Amino acid sequence: MAFVITEPCVDCKYTDCVVVCPCECIYQGESQLYIDPDNCIDCEACVHECPVEAIFSEANVPAKWTSFIDLNRTRTQELIALGNSGMSEKSSEPAGPRCKN
Repeated sequence: MAFVITEPCVDCKYTDCVVVCPCECIYQGESQLYIDPDNCIDCEACVHECPVEAIFSEANVPAKWTSFIDLNRTRTQELIALGNSGMSEKSSEPAGPRCKN
């Protein structure tokens, strides 16, 4: 069971989570970050680093955000196909109009 990045990350991509991910399975899309469920090792390290509490285990994703389970899988597959790599370094500033600075 993988972890999933959900709605609180949309339009505000804090990248604190990527630094602690041991398998670099977090990818950056245009509007949010995504976790590759095929490479996530369920270590939970990213959950505690997310300042907007956007990351949940797949089994615990709130009902209103269950569409993000498939979205994370689909978007990471698309990003990988485009040649993108998982992130490992925190961006200097969070990106997006909803960020709390």
